[in-house]
Amino acid sequence: MDLKRVRYILDNKEKKDVFYNDRPVWIQGIDDYNSIAKVGFIDNFEERDIHIDDLYEKDLYN
Repeated sequence: MDLKRVRYILDNKEKKDVFYNDRPVWIQGIDDYNSIAKVGFIDNFEERDIHIDDLYEKDLYN
């Protein structure tokens, strides 16, 4: 995923299915300078900083 797409998802009210390593996440914020997204995992309470290149939308690849 690229920074432009992440910004679009954050700014849009429509729900988008975003994944990291086949785990669904929600994007909580981004660090533009380092291209890092703060994400929360939907399947538990874990939060992590992830490089935005490692995020993807499944419907784009199926």
